[in-house]
Amino acid sequence: MGAPQGREGRREGREEGDFLTVERATLGGGCFWCVEAVYQRIEGITKVTSGYMGGTVPNPTYKQINTGRTGHAEVVKVEFDPA
Repeated sequence: MGAPQGREGRREGREEGDFLTVERATLGGGCFWCVEAVYQRIEGITKVTSGYMGGTVPNPTYKQINTGRTGHAEVVKVEFDPA
């Protein structure tokens, strides 16, 4: 998954030294900035990273993606505690 980088959330109520089981899902839903903002507010989500998936241009820029000619989809990778 390509850049840009996302922001990390925190899981409240964990004690230092507790192990956190993390699962990951990559989801497309239109503009990744809007999708990222929603997932950052959900309890149990530990990290959300926006990026691009698929396409034919290696390491595309945001400007290239917005032309609609690279074949990439805007996606977010969501890391979460399944508990």
